[in-house]
Parts: sequence; C-alpha cells; structure tokens
Amino acid sequence: MENFESINKNTFGVLFNAVSEGIIVVDTNQIIVATNESANVIFGYSENELKGKHLDILIPKKKHEIHHVHMEKFLQNMSHRLMGQGRDLFGTRKDGSNFPVEVGLNPFKLEDDHYVMAMVIDITLRKKHEHEILMLNTQLESRIQQRTSELQKAVEDLEDEVIKRKTAENKIKESLRKERELNELKTKFLSMVSHEFKTPLTGILTSTTLIGKYTDTEQQKKREKHLKTIAGKVKYLNNILDDFLSVERLETGKVNYKYSHFPLTKTLNEVIYDANMLLKEGQEILYPKQIDDIVLYFDDKILELILTNLVNNAIKYSPEHSVIEVESYEKEDMVHILVKDQGIGIPENEQKHIFNRYFRAENALTNQGTGIGLNIIKSHLENVGGCITFKSKQDVGSTFHVQIPKK
Repeated sequence: MENFESINKNTFGVLFNAVSEGIIVVDTNQIIVATNESANVIFGYSENELKGKHLDILIPKKKHEIHHVHMEKFLQNMSHRLMGQGRDLFGTRKDGSNFPVEVGLNPFKLEDDHYVMAMVIDITLRKKHEHEILMLNTQLESRIQQRTSELQKAVEDLEDEVIKRKTAENKIKESLRKERELNELKTKFLSMVSHEFKTPLTGILTSTTLIGKYTDTEQQKKREKHLKTIAGKVKYLNNILDDFLSVERLETGKVNYKYSHFPLTKTLNEVIYDANMLLKEGQEILYPKQIDDIVLYFDDKILELILTNLVNNAIKYSPEHSVIEVESYEKEDMVHILVKDQGIGIPENEQKHIFNRYFRAENALTNQGTGIGLNIIKSHLENVGGCITFKSKQDVGSTFHVQIPKK
C-alpha cells in the first residue's frame, strides 16, 4: 500500500480527481488503497475515509458471499471486463442505502504488487429511465392490446351483424320463395281440383241422362254399364276427397293412428274388389299367393288408403290388356307389399320428384290425377316407421315397394 500511495501522490492524484466515474483501487486482499473524489461522493464518504477498509463496506451484506466467489475467480484469471454482466449490481452508501451500479474491473501491477481498479458508475438515473421506459412500454402494450381487443370486438360485432343481416336476408328470400311456391301450389291446386272434379261429374251426368233413356227391358245391359260408370266415378271422387282430407290432417298434425290386429287379406280383398270397377278393357289384377298367415298390427284404414292409391295408379297408368301384379311377404319384423304394373313408367330425370306434393310427370299429364297420392303414402309410412321405394323404366312399367312394421 505504501508503494501505491507514493506513486499515487506523484502520478495518479490529478487523474483520480479529474475522472467523472468513481474509481476504487483494491489490493488482492480486497482492501481499499485509494478512491477518487467521484467515488467518495457516490458512496457518501469523505476524502481518505475509505482507505484501509475492506471492499465489503461498499457492497450490500446479502451479496458479500457471492461477491467473494466472483472476486476470487477474477483474481485467478485477471483481465479487463465488466462485472455482473447479465446481473444487476448494487452498491451500499455510508448511510446504508443501496443503489444500482455498473462496474468495470481493470487489473494492473505496480512494481511487485497486484491491484484492481474498479470503475464505478451510479446508474440510478438510468435505471429510473429504464423503469419509466419499461412502464411506458407496458402501458403502450396494454393500450395496444386494449385497442386490438376493441378492434377485434368491433370486427366480431360487425361480422355478427353481417351474419344476422345475411340470415335475415335469407329468411326473407326463403319466405318470398315459399310464398311464391304457395301461390303456385294454390293456382295448381285450384286448376287441378276444377279439372279432377269436373271430368268425373260430367261422366256421372252423362251416364245418368242416358240411363233415363234406356227404359226397355232389353236395354238392361246398357243401364248396368252406365250404373257401373257412375259407381266408378263416385268412387274416384271419394278417393280424391280422402286424399285431400289426409293432406289436411298431415299438415295440421291431427293424424291419429288406430292400431289393431288384422290379416292382410282383409284389406287387400277390399282394395282389389273396388279396383276391379276401374279396370280397363282386358286389364287383370294378379292376387298375391300364400299371404293368409300375414297379420299386421296397424291402422287398417291407412293401409287401405296406401294400397288403393298404388293399385289405382297402376290401373290408371297401364294400357288395356295389361297385368297388375300384387305381391307380399314377411321378412324379419317387416311386411313387404309390392305393386307392379306394365304402364308408362316414370322418366328417369323426373323420378327424384315423384314424392313431391302435386308433382306429376310429363308423360302423365293427360291422365286424371291430383299428384298428392304418393306424397300422402310416403308421409304416413314415415310417421309409423315404414317406407316406400320404387323402380321404374319409361314405357316398361313401375314397381312400388312398401315396407310396414309388423308391430
């Protein structure tokens, strides 16, 4: 220390006090041998008050142990470097207060003695500014997040509004479409009803008029022919009315199915007996074989409605001298009924519409019909867990396949 002091007086005195950074010189035992004026001011000591003191006096007590470890490593391999890189360093003032510092270490040798010069900077103001900048950045990030969130919310609200408006627009379009469709159906319905009722009523009127002219006994066959015509026309009108009533009940949900056990033959016999009055010249209905044991638990009136529609359609759309074949069998829990004809068939491009209400294929427009029978059949069967399918080829014929649950 004496060597350093003598050299310090001659060489370093002016330099120490001219440097704005705090300079603290320690020996290898970490004893302070010199401080400049800036260091004294930074740590709150008077001139020469720190000489001879251990460096620990300027370091927070809780950092002494770790500081000793770092200092020993530094002394073993001394080189110019900053202390605490990547860590926050603190100094301790005379009044015991701690403050942040930045320290640079510079080892040197005078004669045979080794020393370390510590360049100390009080970075309290810098840390304050850094903290303020950090706070500003945090606030800025918070504002950005808030604004982003507000913008995102505004975008979501806008998207929701667009979706709502689009939905409302689609609903309006759908309502307009349904209204147009309903108007078209009403027009078609009125036209169809007018035609379907007018034609058979005209036939009934004509036959009634002619019957009155056939008064002789030998004209009995002619009277019977017209009476059969009247009965057939009345039956046709009755079927149409039944169809209309079924549509109304299905639409309003007022269909009440009355289940009972009954043999299939009971209903099928009634349907075929009535259908015989509608047969064209040379037409024949082939009755199904081996069905006496088939018993259903179903609504017999609904089954009669289904079979009447299918058999009457087969008669209507088949030519004279053709065969309508009815088949039935049981498989697992279902009863299968098939009605086959040799009629005009359904065009392939129109088959997907065949169960739509009031739809009639182009090749069937000249025949009487309402276009609601198959729609009614499909609706009833779906209500009770059954189904209807078909295969058809134009100008060859059609086969309609009904499946009804046994229970």
